[in-house]
Amino acid sequence: MPDTQETKPLGWRARIGVIIPTVNTVTEPEFHAMAPDGVTSHFTRMPIHFHPEEDGFKELMDDLEIRLEELKTCGSTIVAYNCTVGSMACPADMLKAKLEGVSGAPAVATAASVIKALEVLGARRISMATPYPQATNEHEKEYLAAAGIEVIAMAGYPFPDDDLGGQNFATVPPGEVLAHARAVDRPESQAVFISCANFGSAGIAQELEDEIGKPVITSNIANFWAALRAGGIDDRIEGFGSLLAKH
Repeated sequence: MPDTQETKPLGWRARIGVIIPTVNTVTEPEFHAMAPDGVTSHFTRMPIHFHPEEDGFKELMDDLEIRLEELKTCGSTIVAYNCTVGSMACPADMLKAKLEGVSGAPAVATAASVIKALEVLGARRISMATPYPQATNEHEKEYLAAAGIEVIAMAGYPFPDDDLGGQNFATVPPGEVLAHARAVDRPESQAVFISCANFGSAGIAQELEDEIGKPVITSNIANFWAALRAGGIDDRIEGFGSLLAKH
């Protein structure tokens, strides 16, 4: 048993406050699995705003305000908006300003974190595996292209016609996610990106990276990495790919 006088409280280095979509059941266990000593993650949920521009982003900003006040109340020292599609639907500067302005803490959002991760890895040509329909994939491809990242191969996951939407994304077993991501890799790809915070993929990133010999990132890995670095946590974390292990 450790000496209780020498132990430290949970979250003594950082408490990451995370906003995730209501359907998401993957981010919490993946963030907990990746966490270094002294870092905890604390979650709240809100609906995804697919077209927030239709009302000038008012409803999105109002929803964020409620959740950010919750995270502020629990003493979050870092804030992460963790939804790939949702964070691509709002200008990055506007989203970051809202997150930091209300919470008073450094903040990250998934889309910007993915771009930053790919830049750090030196990957400008990538393959992308997702659980999304083709229209969503095309939107992500365009979004990444605007940031100078070329998606040279991509594929969504073939859910049945009775798909329950985002809930189903979390039901795909790790071995199937691995096979899905492996299938989009191309020799000319400099990295593989597995998109969606509710697609269980952090646990297979290292295995795929070892197999194909190039970086593999996921939405959750990229945003967790960015959150740690934004909060001054520079630990190198093994087992989830070279982004967390080397950068």
